[in-house]
Amino acid sequence: MTSQPTLPKTGSAHASPPGHGSGLQAGLKNRHLTMIAIGGVIGAGLFVGSGAGIATAGPGILLSYALVGTLVVLVMRMLGEMSAANPTSGSFSAHADRALGGWAGFSIGWLYWFFWVVVLAVEATAGAKILSGWVPAVPQWGWALIVMVVLTATNLASVGSYGEFEFWFAGIKVVAISAFVVIGLLAVFGVLPGVHSDKAGLGNLTGHGGFLPHGPGAILTGVLLVVFSFMGSEIATLAAGESEDPQRAVTKSTNSIIWRIGVFYLGSVFVVVALVPWNDKSVTDKGSYVAALDSLGIAHTGQIMNFIVLTSVLSCLNSGLYTASRMAFSLGERGDAPKAFARTNGRGVPVAAITASVVFGFVAVFFNYKFPNSVFLFLVNSSGAVALFVWLVICLSQLRMRKIIQREAPEKLVVKMWLYPYLTWAAAGLIVFVLGYMLTDTAHDGRETVLLSLLVAAIVLVIAFVRQRAGNGRAAVAARAGAEATENVPVG
Repeated sequence: MTSQPTLPKTGSAHASPPGHGSGLQAGLKNRHLTMIAIGGVIGAGLFVGSGAGIATAGPGILLSYALVGTLVVLVMRMLGEMSAANPTSGSFSAHADRALGGWAGFSIGWLYWFFWVVVLAVEATAGAKILSGWVPAVPQWGWALIVMVVLTATNLASVGSYGEFEFWFAGIKVVAISAFVVIGLLAVFGVLPGVHSDKAGLGNLTGHGGFLPHGPGAILTGVLLVVFSFMGSEIATLAAGESEDPQRAVTKSTNSIIWRIGVFYLGSVFVVVALVPWNDKSVTDKGSYVAALDSLGIAHTGQIMNFIVLTSVLSCLNSGLYTASRMAFSLGERGDAPKAFARTNGRGVPVAAITASVVFGFVAVFFNYKFPNSVFLFLVNSSGAVALFVWLVICLSQLRMRKIIQREAPEKLVVKMWLYPYLTWAAAGLIVFVLGYMLTDTAHDGRETVLLSLLVAAIVLVIAFVRQRAGNGRAAVAARAGAEATENVPVG
């Protein structure tokens, strides 16, 4: 008879082996979790990458953002259901481990770790470019090193210091983008004092070739360009494991995802395409948000946006290192990574997990400067589709976990996926469709990204199954040895 996975007891911290520290500690305050949840959905990709999407799909890019946003809302609802019942720093990897099997938790956990350590290098380089523009006396690699060292020290200090840094970094992002939306809307409707833009207006949504100047197919192409800017919305469920009230934190984060995506993504992109014609060269030359601010005659728009992007980059770096280390910690706890990763110091910091993550990040930064068009390009492309893999695994895990929770602890279903299981299957189908469509995309490297990501995923899966078979073999040998010992015990 096949054994059924069971739910562990809910808790806000993880126990470490005796003598190996006190485990993860509940060092994140409610205000930290609130800002991590709000700011986690605003990545630097929103500011930097939206211009290419607008140029490709025109005003119809709003439908691309709405489609991906809807998918993220559904996936986060599923993740919220599982994480509210069992808050853990392993989040979806731990849920996959229980719902689908050890191979699933191992594979998606390591792929997610790989994604974030590559992001560390990408964001460190992006931040270094901005900082070297302000202080050219320090070379770009020097700034990248400084940024990585400072944020590593922050994460090594305590989870509270991570939360405090992220509170302020995310706070700046939230205030900036909220102000942008408010000022932009006032300008679009012609009620912003002292500003009379001859470009702004709702006419930009239908003029200049129409709402879909490149046809309906551009919506899907736009999806490919914007989908990865949503990665990070799941960070709050990992961080909840180190909060004072994990269940409340997860529930609050899950319930607020709709307005967060509505305001920060759809709201800000709507403002951009309403303020500036989609085919204006400044959208791609300067960046969509800089072009929108420029159109209002606001002085020093480039430097203002550089500051906001830098804040987003630092926030992403800070959260990326935290997220990678906590995933490594969870893998170590489950025996899917070196046991040292699951050890913490007296402050509840998984030092080995953080160190291993940042070392790989430093190596990736080196590759970015030494081999930008070969090794580093491979790393970026081979991790590019991981977001979609993670979301698909969340869907499949939730289909099984709902039954487990209902059977063992129905009182823990404080967050429920809507229209289960139909919307879960619909979301999984949409993810598979997007992955399939990416295979037809040669203009924006979609095919290469999926194929390389599938290659890396296949390698990790092979390792997972080999480990599982080896583990089963050892267990069988131990069981036979135990049985033989029992048979050889003399009677009476």
